[in-house]
Amino acid sequence: MSAVDPHEALRVLVVDDEREVADAYALRLRGFCDVETAYSGQEALATIDDEEIDIVLLDRHMPGLSGDEVLAELTDREYDGRVVMVTAVDPDFDVLELPFDDYLCKPVEREDLRTVIDQQRQILAYEVLGAYFSAESKRAVVDAQTSEHHREDHDGYAAVVERADRLRNRARRLLRDETVLDRFEGIGREESPR
Repeated sequence: MSAVDPHEALRVLVVDDEREVADAYALRLRGFCDVETAYSGQEALATIDDEEIDIVLLDRHMPGLSGDEVLAELTDREYDGRVVMVTAVDPDFDVLELPFDDYLCKPVEREDLRTVIDQQRQILAYEVLGAYFSAESKRAVVDAQTSEHHREDHDGYAAVVERADRLRNRARRLLRDETVLDRFEGIGREESPR
């Protein structure tokens, strides 16, 4: 894969309190995605607040805010990306209650790391695509049934348009095949007689 454009790439955050581990994973991902590192749970949450992060690779045991606590906080904040635990902690029944999307035990090989990230990218792409289709369908139906004059001052309509645009841009960034977007946008929604 060639070098990635950071404005068009999958965005991954590696979170590990051991700098050399976080940096090693980031190095393994260079050229595969846009990758950032955070060396604490607090730093991870600040990064997620400031940027649209698609996938978080999260260490479980960290001083201060643990990976489990970061997961709980991400759930409270309604984080709309995917979380992969990458940790030396062997899983037990306690993981059944944790809201992560995948779990890898260290050490993790370069290809395994890239494979799990690509799997999570695909899942996220389809989640975003579903949300886009829903928002865009609402916009298209209202467009077909109302005049521009009625739509221009409606706050709910403006919010749906903004959401659809944001989701379309994110779906284009995450999808490997954009033809599904083109096919959806080609659906005609006829005006009904008034």
